[in-house]
Amino acid sequence: MSLIYFSSHSLVLLHRLTYIKLLRSTYDGQVFDLIPEVANRYLGKRSQCKFLEIWKFNRQINKIKRGYTLRIQALVAFLLHWSDDNWQTVKDTPSISTKLGVYFVDIPVFDTPNNSIIFTFFWIDTHKWEGQNYTVTVG
Repeated sequence: MSLIYFSSHSLVLLHRLTYIKLLRSTYDGQVFDLIPEVANRYLGKRSQCKFLEIWKFNRQINKIKRGYTLRIQALVAFLLHWSDDNWQTVKDTPSISTKLGVYFVDIPVFDTPNNSIIFTFFWIDTHKWEGQNYTVTVG
C-alpha cells in the first residue's frame, strides 16, 4: 500500500468522523465532545482587561495614554520612588514578585495632575539608589 493511499484514506476517515460528531452535536443540541473547563475559559464570564504599557530597562517607553496602567518591571526586588506631580508629593511602592522572577509595580494613569510620571529605583538587595530619574509623559 502506498503512502499516498494511506494518507488520503486517513483524511477521508477523519472527515467522516467529524461529520458524525457534527450529527451527534446537532441531535443533542450541544457540542458532543465539549470539555467544560476549556469552554469556561473562553466562553465564561471574563473580567475587564487592563490596558498595560510596560517599562523595563530594555524597553524604556517615554509616553503612555491616559487610562492605561504603567507597569515598571525589573529582574530584582526594588522600591519604586515616584511622583505624578513633579516631585511635589512622592510615593514609595514596593515591587511585587512573580513566579517567573520578574518584579513589578503598577501605576494607574487616570487623574495624573501633571503630564508626566517621574520615577527612580531603590534596589532592596544592595540598598542603593539607581542614581537616575526616568520620565514617562502622559498624553
